[in-house]
Amino acid sequence: MKPFCLGIIGYPLAHSYSPRLHQAALQDCGLRGKYELHPLPLSPGWQQALAELFQRMRQGEMDGLNVTIPHKQAVMPFLDELTPSAQAIGAVNTISHLPSGLLGDNTDAPGFLAHLAGLLSGVWERPAAHAPHALLLGAGGSARAVAYGLAQAGWRVSLAARRLDQARQVARLCAQDEAGAIPLEQNALDGFLQHNEPDLLVNTTPLGMWPQVQDCPWPAGLPLPQALVYDLVYNPAQTVLLQRARAAGCKASNGLGMLVEQAALSFERWTGRSPSRLVMRQAITEQAA
Repeated sequence: MKPFCLGIIGYPLAHSYSPRLHQAALQDCGLRGKYELHPLPLSPGWQQALAELFQRMRQGEMDGLNVTIPHKQAVMPFLDELTPSAQAIGAVNTISHLPSGLLGDNTDAPGFLAHLAGLLSGVWERPAAHAPHALLLGAGGSARAVAYGLAQAGWRVSLAARRLDQARQVARLCAQDEAGAIPLEQNALDGFLQHNEPDLLVNTTPLGMWPQVQDCPWPAGLPLPQALVYDLVYNPAQTVLLQRARAAGCKASNGLGMLVEQAALSFERWTGRSPSRLVMRQAITEQAA
């Protein structure tokens, strides 16, 4: 079997964990290959560079590509087919081969759900009449993936975002009540919590991410709900939001588990092999610390 040639498109990529994740997956599955960075800023000529990269993939020079910011939407017109989830979410993070061309998929939603399942196992046994409730902070691309996954799994989803129009769009994507879309500000959240008890609070914004590690999406003067607090940010591993959550007695998790799960699902699409999540996580624990 020839070595696998894998990689990731995005910008910036200097601090990406993906090479370590996928090299660990290759080694765990006894496969030869490499995982390369393809940094592509939104500078003049980026569309041509993207088209040339996909032409190389069509010619068999590459077996699979990941896609990250700022190209998750930009790559879609260059592909031959999209999975239903990628089409609904409106973003692609995984590109693989089809007999007819290139397929765009999104493993963020199932990756999030896979990690969440181990954190909230009790909620999943609730009767259908008592669907679990999630409150998402933010309404960007990450929120779309998380909200879509939760809605597909039977969750009731509400959103708090600085751009209310975007929050309403995500609510419509998930076939949720637009009344559950509120401004991301203290008064609106306070009023929301007086009538709702979410089981899950998810930060999908970049607030708190390195290097602005003192930022926090939750208003300083507002107590957190007694819910699982999940921060998609994983660098730093302990954000201000997670510190506040644990101080309030909430169970809390960063997004490292989701990162590993979505990477493993991408790897499965490309190779047909299922790598050890533990091995992959161990490969980046030191880098993420």
